[in-house]
Amino acid sequence: MTDTLPDNEWRQGWWLPARRVDSPNFSPRPDGETVSLVVLHNISLPPFEYGNGAVEKLFTNRINPAEHPFFSVIHELRVSSHFFISRNGEAIQFVSCNDTAYHAGISSFQGREKCNGFSIGIEIEGCDFEPFTEAQYTTLQTLLAAVQTAYPISAVTGHQNIAPGRKSDPGHFFDWQTLADAGIPVSR
Repeated sequence: MTDTLPDNEWRQGWWLPARRVDSPNFSPRPDGETVSLVVLHNISLPPFEYGNGAVEKLFTNRINPAEHPFFSVIHELRVSSHFFISRNGEAIQFVSCNDTAYHAGISSFQGREKCNGFSIGIEIEGCDFEPFTEAQYTTLQTLLAAVQTAYPISAVTGHQNIAPGRKSDPGHFFDWQTLADAGIPVSR
């Protein structure tokens, strides 16, 4: 990708409208790899709790295992997505889209394994058991439109679709039709 993309929204894989918080949990994309997939996730830390900064701490390896019993289970994980969308619609970017973020784990999409290498990961603050907010859908649609102008995205899918049986997010409350109606290339 070039250093500056349409409408000056992008710089070296960073979407400028997002708040930038650098994560160390990434690597360069494999040589010659093209970003063609967006993977949607949900996350809440601790489970079913929102707005406490724990996701940001997890993605930057600063989560304190003493703060909550669940954190003692996950504090050694070295994971991150490219983006996180909070319940109020704030977008935070942790990894340049030109790099590989560690969001998908063991995964396969349309016969291709190791989805991290060719995808952009977006975590949406929430869980499998309740709807997402209108502010989140608004931000997500804006972000996906920007990603599509900068990268040759052929599909947007859920973590549940690239790691079936292992993952269930973004969950059955996620409104895929909203994205399809907006012209997003949804693949379920």
